[in-house]
Amino acid sequence: MDLFEYQARDIFEKHGVPVLGGVVATTPEEARAGAEKLGGGTVVVKAQVKIGGRGKAGGVKLAHSPEEAAQKASEILGMDIKGHTVHRVMIAAGAQIAEEYYFSVLLDRANRNYLAMCSVEGGVEIEELAVERPEALAKVAVDPAVGIDAAKAAEIVEAAGFEADVKDKVAEAIQKLWTVFSEEDATLVEVNPLVKTEQGDIIALDGKVTLDANADFRHPEHAELEDSAATDPLEAKAKEHDLNYVKLDGEVGIIGNGAGLVMSTLDVVAYAGEDHGGVKPANFLDIGGGANAQVMAAGLDVILNDDQVKSVFVNVFGGITACDEVAKGIVGALEILGDEASKPLVVRLDGNSVEKGRAILAEANHPLVTLAETMDGGADKAAELANA
Repeated sequence: MDLFEYQARDIFEKHGVPVLGGVVATTPEEARAGAEKLGGGTVVVKAQVKIGGRGKAGGVKLAHSPEEAAQKASEILGMDIKGHTVHRVMIAAGAQIAEEYYFSVLLDRANRNYLAMCSVEGGVEIEELAVERPEALAKVAVDPAVGIDAAKAAEIVEAAGFEADVKDKVAEAIQKLWTVFSEEDATLVEVNPLVKTEQGDIIALDGKVTLDANADFRHPEHAELEDSAATDPLEAKAKEHDLNYVKLDGEVGIIGNGAGLVMSTLDVVAYAGEDHGGVKPANFLDIGGGANAQVMAAGLDVILNDDQVKSVFVNVFGGITACDEVAKGIVGALEILGDEASKPLVVRLDGNSVEKGRAILAEANHPLVTLAETMDGGADKAAELANA
């Protein structure tokens, strides 16, 4: 889960990372009140969207009074930034910036460890810096068993080329940012810019945090950080049933067991759709190994409530859960859903007890269900029905 900047700021503050005051506003009036709360002086009005490039898009504006803060907020609220509508702004206290730096720590899946990246050139598009001047971006591997202690922080600031007068303060901030990363179970903590003020203080002026959803059981408080207003209602319903579901922009609903099989099914349906009006997969939905009636009903309920879906392709390979149990699940799901099940289903079963499974579906003879012998044949039929 990606956090908004104001949420990252609050988490930074919780773990002792030096930050400036910030107030969230959803209206110009709230922006004015927020600026007054921060002392009535110069503030920065910052669009809160989960995308980069806010400044270039006009989503970050300086204001020198509460009245001006309200005016800037009115200009930013409702703005579209790369497809993200601004619903709230953060009123951040101003800072007298002397220098801007960059720091991040992230999960390095390729090398199965963590990676810290740091530069004395912050406040710019770090992707551009990495390409145009890679020597300006220090990359230091971090052992997950050790983390960023004082020695590792010193190694990072040395590799980045910090001046002696700020090394210790930057290293201290880096260790606190590591605390955020480890204790909040994050996969990314990024600060751009990490600044030195004219007074010599090191402050995290902007923050980006991505939390690992696999660790949600350790952090029930993280549920409060979710942007429920922006969550797709079908994805929210799937989450309630612990289904691995991602909505796509297509017409053929997909249900499979196992991420690899579902991914392959998406490809096959997309290919078949080229011959049937260009229809495409409508979703990714992996029901896992326990494809009983309740699980299947939950999956079908999510997919059938997608207005874009015109047909459903159920593609299951029987393994731990045999095909006859899957077939019983499909029949039971259709009974549970009743009239809510109104779109054609193409079912392809293979693997353990496949003949029994097909016999169960044939005996049920449900008017919405069409049996397919092969994956390619099932995809083609589902695409045809979606285009009918």
